[in-house]
Amino acid sequence: MSLPTLSPRFESDARHTKSYSNVTLLHRAAWVALGLWFSACALAQELPYTQRQDIVYGEVHGTGLLMDMFRPKGKTNGLGIVDVVSGAWHSDRNKIRDHTLAQLYNIFCSRGYVVFAVRPGSKTRYTAAEMDQHVKLALRYVKQHANDFGVEAQRLGLTGASAGGHLATLTALTPASANLNSKSSLERHDTTVRAVGVFFPPTDLLEWEPGKAPDMKILAPLLFLNGTNGRSDAEIQQAAKAVSPFHRVSKSPAPFLLIHGDADKVVPLAHSEKLVSAIRAAGGSAELIIKAGGGHPWLTMHEEVAVLADWFDKQLGAGDPASNSSK
Repeated sequence: MSLPTLSPRFESDARHTKSYSNVTLLHRAAWVALGLWFSACALAQELPYTQRQDIVYGEVHGTGLLMDMFRPKGKTNGLGIVDVVSGAWHSDRNKIRDHTLAQLYNIFCSRGYVVFAVRPGSKTRYTAAEMDQHVKLALRYVKQHANDFGVEAQRLGLTGASAGGHLATLTALTPASANLNSKSSLERHDTTVRAVGVFFPPTDLLEWEPGKAPDMKILAPLLFLNGTNGRSDAEIQQAAKAVSPFHRVSKSPAPFLLIHGDADKVVPLAHSEKLVSAIRAAGGSAELIIKAGGGHPWLTMHEEVAVLADWFDKQLGAGDPASNSSK
């Protein structure tokens, strides 16, 4: 959903670089086409939501962490979706634009969901472990203000795509418990969610392709603030494993749905296949939908977003009369 803007993350030779550049051009063309299509639809039909920008959900070293809230203009269903907005581990407003083009907010708000587009920060300033903590902070913030937002704190869904999918799955697989005795009101809320549905997430930062280790020099900003200079191989491997969702499956988590294209040249399909297998082996529920010919992303993303919304309806009980609200 979010378009990578960097050079190939784990392939450094000239042939792969050229190939990646061609794929990136195709991705940009897809987003342009999506944008034109969405603009035409927007002219013909009023958007079903209001957008509140730049809600400060936390503060780190004096810097605010931001989210947008998309609220249905009509009746809400009392349920919330937290959307982790990140592409190539960059989280700027352009990524919200990409999710808008994929109709994520349009589709979910049309069904009554309140959607929180969470920006967890970028790898230019934060490590992957820190971004994971920021997503957890956002979940706690939404739960703390659930009544104000008109959602049920214990019936939240979590989504994301690409790097956002990585952070969403990592957060869901490493939930933080509530500390009822904490002086921080946010920490009195846990970070569990009811269901997780993501698109083409990186899940293993130790093995990017089957039998092929990633370039740890490229990963360095994700693992350590000052890079990997002076770090031992064991330290680097440990840090990469700690932020790899595939290696963090330890028990039966919330139900998962992963959607991944079989022509993805940025994040191989194997990432989703491995995570689904690991969750099932741990006794959990995990489904994988493979988009034939799907890249990173694909032109008809809105069709799979609708499938994701159907799945969340089922997992969160959107048809339950108790969840409906006119707030």
